[in-house]
Amino acid sequence: MQSLQEQYAPNNGCFGCGPANAKGLRIRSFPSDPAAGDGGAGTETICEWTPEPHHEAFPGVLNGGICGALLDCHSNWTAAFHLMKKHGQSSPPCTVTAEFNVKLKRPTPMGVPLTLRAKVVASSDDRATVEATLSANGKVTATCHGEFIAVKEGHPAFHRW
Repeated sequence: MQSLQEQYAPNNGCFGCGPANAKGLRIRSFPSDPAAGDGGAGTETICEWTPEPHHEAFPGVLNGGICGALLDCHSNWTAAFHLMKKHGQSSPPCTVTAEFNVKLKRPTPMGVPLTLRAKVVASSDDRATVEATLSANGKVTATCHGEFIAVKEGHPAFHRW
């Protein structure tokens, strides 16, 4: 099954979520319930990702900046997918991060699969507010709250996916 990134932005070079960036994190986000109708689809996504040794801050612990990048990109795709579904479009709008706040709750371990979950908690025509978690071994290690905005023609990110 293709991730949202692979399906809608296969040539995206973003460090966090770009399938075309061989040196990036290359996260793969999926709707939590791909079979859901428009009533529930597009509000929550999930991603599993495993850190590699070069993502380490110090022995056994993931770098906090990588935690932030994972949460930012996964949340951004959650917002884009939600706005696409909300407006009945066939592809997501290009969205950018307007603001995001990451709280590092505990060290995120290396060597285990990490789970990202993000959910839209509010939205308007061109933006979505998302809350997300990063978990390891069933424990939340970081949280994120952010606002993501669909950009229009003239913005540097417009159609960059």
